[in-house]
Amino acid sequence: KNKNNSSGIAWCFALTGFMGVTLGPILSMVLALRGAEPIMLALGSTALTFFAASAYVLQTRKNLSAMGGFLFIGIMVAFFGGIANIFLQIPALALTVSCMFAVLSTGIIMWQTSMIIHGGERNYISATVTLFVMLYNLFTIFLSFFGMGSEE
Repeated sequence: KNKNNSSGIAWCFALTGFMGVTLGPILSMVLALRGAEPIMLALGSTALTFFAASAYVLQTRKNLSAMGGFLFIGIMVAFFGGIANIFLQIPALALTVSCMFAVLSTGIIMWQTSMIIHGGERNYISATVTLFVMLYNLFTIFLSFFGMGSEE
């Protein structure tokens, strides 16, 4: 609704600020339990994944607009798998859903980058929010992989 006017920028900042505030307690918990190493590993993995996915799209110049439907269905399957795991409590399903979200988030980064360079996405606010949310997802997934493991 606000993506085509100046208040969209304010809402974009509000969203990113809110997401940063919600990340604070997670980072504090990981720091207290495991130290800074998992956070740095998650940060590096997120950066490497983002740059590799974007570089692939920029280098090959492939139009990945056809991936949109596949990615949407994948997100829905992963979402419902996550909801099911709330009740089933299966560790392997939790890991599978996390891996699915990591792969799908990377795919959405590639898709959005392709849409930007091929002119399919002309609204910078929508593109910014999409890329930021996918980076946030990747970071939290990598953080759960690196920071929530047991040493026993």
